[in-house]
Amino acid sequence: MTQVAYQINERRHKDMLKHDEHWDLTTADQKLALYDLHRYGYRLLFVRHMLTGPVAVISQHDDIAAIYADGEVDLRPKITLRDIH
Repeated sequence: MTQVAYQINERRHKDMLKHDEHWDLTTADQKLALYDLHRYGYRLLFVRHMLTGPVAVISQHDDIAAIYADGEVDLRPKITLRDIH
């Protein structure tokens, strides 16, 4: 691994938030939507801050979904996850 790649990898691991910290970044509407989806096996992966507000990225097995700030659920978002390994 090159020095630059190593530094990026180290930064990614250092910047990772714990689950509770991501949960605290969600809106009340996002929490309600995730409560509903939790019974189907969805779990919170992380929250990203966008200009339109926080986007909660959730998963169920290999399926990725997004919950927008207003609680709207997108079961087919155009999101590509990167591998941090």
